[in-house]
Parts: sequence; C-alpha cells; structure tokens
Amino acid sequence: MSQSTDPPEPTAAAGGQADPEGPAAGIAAGYAFTGPALELGALLWDGACLPDRRIRVPLSVLNRHGLVAGATGTGKTKTLQLIAEQLSAHGVPVFLADVKGDLSGISAPGAPGGRTAERATEVGQAWEATGCPAAFYSLGGIGPGIPLRASVTAFGPVLMSKVLRLNPTQEQSLGLIFHYADSKGLELIDLKDLRAVVAFLVSDQGKPELKGIGGLSAATAGVILRALTAFEQQGASEFFGEPEFDTGEFLRTAPDGRGLISVLELPSVQDKPQLFSTFLMWLLADLYADLPEVGDPDRPKLVFFFDEAHLLFNGASKAFLESVTQTVRLIRSKGIGVFFVTQTPKDVPADVLGQLGNRVQHALRAFTPDDAKALKAAVRTFPNSAYDLEELLTGLGTGEAVVTVLGEKGAPTPVAATRLRAPQSLMGPVDAAALDAAVKASPLYPRYAQPVDRESAYEKITAEQAAAEAAAEAAAAAEADERAGADQRAGAARRSAGRAPKPEPSVVEQVVGSGLFRSLARSIGTQLGREISRSLFGTARRRR
Repeated sequence: MSQSTDPPEPTAAAGGQADPEGPAAGIAAGYAFTGPALELGALLWDGACLPDRRIRVPLSVLNRHGLVAGATGTGKTKTLQLIAEQLSAHGVPVFLADVKGDLSGISAPGAPGGRTAERATEVGQAWEATGCPAAFYSLGGIGPGIPLRASVTAFGPVLMSKVLRLNPTQEQSLGLIFHYADSKGLELIDLKDLRAVVAFLVSDQGKPELKGIGGLSAATAGVILRALTAFEQQGASEFFGEPEFDTGEFLRTAPDGRGLISVLELPSVQDKPQLFSTFLMWLLADLYADLPEVGDPDRPKLVFFFDEAHLLFNGASKAFLESVTQTVRLIRSKGIGVFFVTQTPKDVPADVLGQLGNRVQHALRAFTPDDAKALKAAVRTFPNSAYDLEELLTGLGTGEAVVTVLGEKGAPTPVAATRLRAPQSLMGPVDAAALDAAVKASPLYPRYAQPVDRESAYEKITAEQAAAEAAAEAAAAAEADERAGADQRAGAARRSAGRAPKPEPSVVEQVVGSGLFRSLARSIGTQLGREISRSLFGTARRRR
C-alpha cells in the first residue's frame, strides 16, 4: 500500500509564517553546481514534483563511486541507463553488465510518447530520442557479443577459489599451485592447464616440488580436481583461454567524441552468478593493474556499473573481501568510478559501502521483520534529513528515489527525494538480428571471436611425461640387451684393452644420465620461461 511521502511540518519563517518553499529551496541549493553535471531529475517535496528544483550530480565526483539500490521493479535499471547515456554524452566511456538482457536498447533511440512524455513534462526534461554508441560482449562467446576470455594465470588464485567455492585452507593450497606454476613460468591458459599442474604436483615426480613450501595433500588436490570437474561441466571452460581480452578496450570513445558504452550480455549465463560476478571483478582488477595514476581528474576515465552486486559478496572469503575493498579504495586514483547496483545497502560490506560517495536509493519494501530491519539499516546510512526517511523509502513510486551525492568540494549534498528523468534511449532490448549485426560489425570481432589453443602447461607437462616414459622404456630395453651380451662385451673389451679409444657412453648411461630422466620437475623448471608476477587479487600483470 502506498504511503504518504509528506515531510514533517516545515518550520516557521521570519515573521511567524510557515515557509513551505524554504526546505525545498535549501535542498535544491545543494545541487546548484558550477561545473558539468548529470541531470537526475526534479525534487519531490510536500507531495509535489518541483521541476525547477533540479537534482544533479557533478561529473567530477563520479570516480568517487556510488550505489544504486532498491527493491525489484522500482526502476534501478532505468536509473543506470539514465546515468550511462549522460556519461557517454560527456565523452566518458561506460561499462554495463546486462544480467536480464534489457540494456541493449541503450544503443537505439527511445520511443516517444506515452509515459515517457508524461515523465518528461513532470520533471521539466527536454526529452529527445537518442541512441548511444555501444559495443556488446559475452563471456567466452556464450550468447551474443564479442567473446571476453581470461587466462587462468591472469585470473589468479583468489578469484579462482571463489568460483570453485573452496574453503580458506583449500584456497591457500591453490595459491601454492599458482605460485609453483608462476615460478616455473608455466602459463595456465585454460582449465586443463590447471588440472595438469595439480595432477603433476601430487604425482611421485612432482611431490618433492612442493615440500619446501608446505606441500599439497592428496585430499586437497582431490577436492580441487573435483571442483574443476564440476566447474567445467557448467560450461566454464569457455570463459578461460585466449585470445585474452584487453580491458583497455573499454576506454574507447566514438568518432563523434561520445564515450563508448560497453555492454556485457549475461542472460545466457545468469544461472551462473558466482562466475559472472567474479569475472566482473577480474575485469576491474585488471584495469586497476594496467592504468596509471591520474589523481582527481575533471571527469572519470571510465564508470563501471556492477549489477547484481550482492552476488559478488555472497560466500566470499576474507581474502576476497579485502581485495574488493582495496580495489574500490585505490582505483579512484586511476580515474575509474564504480557503481554497485543491488537491492539493499546491506548487500554491500560496510568497508566498501563507506567508500561509495553517491547514492540513489529507490523504494524499499517492509513486508517482513527482515525487511523492516534492512529498512532501518538503510536509513542510518543517510545524512540527517528533513524527510521521514523510513516513511519516504516505503512510499516512493517507480522511477523515484532518495538521492545524496558528493558536491564539487567533496561534501555530501542534502538528502533529496527525486522524481527521475526518463532515459532517451530505448528502454528495452533491441532486436536479436540488430544485436548480432552490431557485434559482427565491431572492429574487435575478428580479433577476439575465435579461440586460440597454443602450447601451455598442459601440453608441456604431457610432452615431458611422454618423453620420460619413452626414456624409461628405452632404458629398460637397453639394460636387457646389455645383460644378454655382457659376457661377449667383457671379452671383447679385454682383448682390445689398451688399443681402443675411450668408448662412447652406452644407451643406458645416456638415458639415465639425462636431466629428463632424473627429474621431470627439474626439466620443467629449467626449460620454461621467467616467473610470472602478480598484483591485487593475485591477478597476473598483463605482458604488453
């Protein structure tokens, strides 16, 4: 049931008369910025929408991160679309995760009339149908889009542990496995590479390799191998491999100067939330590792919208949460803004939530005791307000929100109930044929469309094992031959003593004396490349 959004009675103005415009004017004054700003909507006060009281967010503070929250069906996706298309117009690239498949319409002009025209009139918006320049991606080529792939080496042990759902002890063991592969220069490109290294390290030849750093138990290795098998059965093999995507592609602008909106199409993998949410974190960590420090620019280099953010934190290990917190804290200085999109603020850990300077809170529901508790918690995260926020947050309509952002000097703005503007792009998906045509027309499609399976850990270990087995068989055969003719060779040696030159080493001596036969692990360690270095999240630094 809709509840009143009326605020408490306004205080008396000078002369003893109530001044209903006073609080509204004061709130609106907090959003009167001098520099470039995005238009969010019009102020709601005393049950009325005031189109001349504009609620805005400065462009310069959008690398201070943000939160778009609210119950299902309250308009979060449209808010995300509204902000993204204005960022693009200001020349700022945007990354969007399209979980439900309804954001591809951002590339096409919106449909005029109806509710759109009504909303534009209510908030004083000069609405004009406009599509944005966009590129479409998919995880590993599952679904429409340019395939995004990562190597297992680049993904790193912390993120891999999360998608495999390993416990802390198993996560530490996986870290040892990655450390071994890194130190030997063994590139883990796909999941079969990781499987091969795990199997090798618990084999008789590989066990000595890990003894110096704690060892790897057969039981833990078995858990990891079973988790990999289940992961592969979910179709995850498609996401790991080459060509590995260069996240710098997200920083492009269109020829007309507008920021390119990169849309990751996820409907085909929405039943694998643990995977796609962690993959998004890898994209962010990779950007952090590659980009230079820029301080506080006048506009962000990229704004990254993290939809369904609660999926990222569910069941996360302490190491993972610490890495998320550190990434969010530090990536601001790289010019990257991160907006988490979720249902309630409590979905986001407090250490992360405290770093989100811009808030757009849509309606919350209070149907259950847990809902009521979440509502009270959400209210406590806002600055002091002239509104009764508990009442307001349960009474907001679709496309309305409580807003507070950072001003140009970094101070929070007054809390403002806001009727949001309508997006000018299409609010819904584009036709499947049009989406497919847009994907194949991209200059990136030929570069990333086809997977490449070059020699890596699996092939090298398999080749070494095959060579070692062949060497062992040859040694055994040679030894048998030598025993059969031992007497004959001994007699011939006595007769020719002092006359013949020093004999060449026998086949057995050659084989047994080879480094390959003595130690498969030593062979792997000496013939492969340099150690792989890692950064935040344990992700590998990109070699350019």
